[in-house]
Amino acid sequence: MGLIRALLSRAHGGVFTLLTLVPAPGQGRILRRYFDWWHRNPDPWGYATESYELFKYRRTLEVLPASGYRTILDVGCSEGLFTRQLAEAYPDARVTGLDISERALSRARAGAARSGIRFLAMDLLAERPEGVFDLVVCGEMLYYLGGGARLRLASKRLSSLITVGGFLVLVHPWPGARRLYRYLDGDLLLKAAGEHVEEFSGQRFAITLYQRV
Repeated sequence: MGLIRALLSRAHGGVFTLLTLVPAPGQGRILRRYFDWWHRNPDPWGYATESYELFKYRRTLEVLPASGYRTILDVGCSEGLFTRQLAEAYPDARVTGLDISERALSRARAGAARSGIRFLAMDLLAERPEGVFDLVVCGEMLYYLGGGARLRLASKRLSSLITVGGFLVLVHPWPGARRLYRYLDGDLLLKAAGEHVEEFSGQRFAITLYQRV
């Protein structure tokens, strides 16, 4: 699974950039169908079982800035495994998971029953959840949006979701993450708050933090 994931990560940039040739509503429909298809079976990427994924989640929680987060948003939450970990780590926070796949979210809701987590089906390029959040987490999602104007829009939307003083935490393969974050790096409302490059079984990823000013 680790080698397959590494190869897929390298291919994402080129393949999904082609989707930017499709009008934005069409891109959203394609991505929704794509992820619903992937989620025809539970946990298709092994988030709950793969040692790489478990290590990545653990390290992400470890490097989060110490803060009494009241509102947390997990963008691209899939079936909600990390969303539940966030809720367990910050039991006093109101936690929301967002994903484009309703099939993934149906499992997320079942897995988080009685937890108080809210799950929203949403295309980040077409709409945004209401309000702002003290902590916004986005893991391995931006490369699906392609580049250019779509990546710029997604970056602007992520920035708009953070309360002043709050944090945006991004987790993507390294060094490709640097390309994905070029619009966030140029956002005058954000300042760099740390970057941790990690390696596990030959796979490198970065946990990158920004703070809203």
